[in-house]
Amino acid sequence: MTLVEFIAIVRYNSKVVLTPEYVERVKKSRTLVEKFLNENRAIYGLTTGFGDNVRKVIPQSEAERLQRNIIRSHAVSVGEPLSEEGVRALWLMQLLSLGRGYSGIRPDVLTLIAECLNRKVYPYAPSEGSIQNLPVEGYVNLVLMGEGQAWLGNQLVTGHEALKSVGLDPLSPACKEGLCLTNGINGAEGLALIALHDSILAAQTADISGAMAFEVLRGTLLGCDYRLHSLKEHPEQAGCAANIRLILSDSEIAANSMYHRVQDPYVIRCIPHVHGAAKRFMKDVSISLIREMLSCNDNPIVWPDGNGEGLMGSNFDGTYVGAGSDILCMACANIAKISERRTDKLTNQSLSGGYPAFLADKPGVDNGYMIAQYTASALVNEIRGLCIPATSDSVPVSANWEDPISMAWWAAMKAVHVACKLQYVIAIELMTMSRAFDLTRVEYGHFSSATQSVHDKIREVVPYIKGDRYLGPDIEAIYSMVKNGDIVKNVQARIGTTLAF
Repeated sequence: MTLVEFIAIVRYNSKVVLTPEYVERVKKSRTLVEKFLNENRAIYGLTTGFGDNVRKVIPQSEAERLQRNIIRSHAVSVGEPLSEEGVRALWLMQLLSLGRGYSGIRPDVLTLIAECLNRKVYPYAPSEGSIQNLPVEGYVNLVLMGEGQAWLGNQLVTGHEALKSVGLDPLSPACKEGLCLTNGINGAEGLALIALHDSILAAQTADISGAMAFEVLRGTLLGCDYRLHSLKEHPEQAGCAANIRLILSDSEIAANSMYHRVQDPYVIRCIPHVHGAAKRFMKDVSISLIREMLSCNDNPIVWPDGNGEGLMGSNFDGTYVGAGSDILCMACANIAKISERRTDKLTNQSLSGGYPAFLADKPGVDNGYMIAQYTASALVNEIRGLCIPATSDSVPVSANWEDPISMAWWAAMKAVHVACKLQYVIAIELMTMSRAFDLTRVEYGHFSSATQSVHDKIREVVPYIKGDRYLGPDIEAIYSMVKNGDIVKNVQARIGTTLAF
């Protein structure tokens, strides 16, 4: 599965189909689990308790109760409910990990999860208070047993009622299945993939708003000269500079401003360097997260060779996911801080090169975009606070049986929040850039066809401002265009190629 396909299912409700090959390898793995159980082998989670209770031998007569108990007892997260796409990401990751054929879960359970995704069952699961994602997984998977709660429209109903409303029946977890459904790093990985997708899209959009800044602030494209960037061994930096040159290839303003000043302030001149570094971080994280998405992160692993074996280890560990999420936060912070500075420069009459104060229609009477810049500044401050690494911390749990803890859940949650805030920062920049387009003097020349199309696309949903008005809907409308990739798609259609990343 690719990242694009993952997001298509999680965010846009594309259908999930389990292939015959998928079902067959899951069946084979389940056969081995039942063999182990009949032989009464000492295998973690099958014939023993969990965590520090690994010392307790569980008789076969208690196997099903053990599996129900692990789901029930783990449902202890608190606070605001996990978003619908967060729940869908968790379930989809469980399908991917448990479906690799090394977990011993029954196909019926995975089929039920797939059908819950396809029929838009949305369990209620508090999202706070998890070291990796176990309590959240407990809440989500209570619904598979007909327990817990799920949303039916705007109303919370029992898990049984939610399943019944879409024509599904609950299942009782068999041996090992409760452990499968509350194990691994599936929830945090799913959130991290959402954050990765949104961060990449935000970075591409930032190249576009950066190109617009070159025009409205009359920056010199010599700062994006390919010769300059060929001397740095960072292809992402060169790629950003190439994106800006391509976007502005037919801009009269950019051509006329080439020698407008000796060199630009950092906020213009360093766009390729800052954006490029952030993209490098995102690429590195992408490698780890995509590899994790394609892995089996269960414990124990059901190994099929010979007589079969239960391999007890730590494939559930979330360090890859947690560290990657922490790095994503820092990458987004670097793009956010330079985007907000461009917005500030444009709204500051002392630095904007001739635009009215705060881009207002009648400065003094009108406040224009004064407070919108405040919002961007506050969002950057919030992003900085969220950049404190979660994975540098560790609080032992389970009577010190689980002593190094990844804290990957909070790292992934932070990454989702940060990517969202970055998209808002860029939306505010695009809003002010569009206003500057309206106010730019004709004698400077025409804008590039690509940036003009961005302005025109924004004007379809955000009308020209005359005097002060309530700007909340304007910001939300542009944010939606950033989040859905409309700005990037619009520019790529104009330049006839994909923006370098």
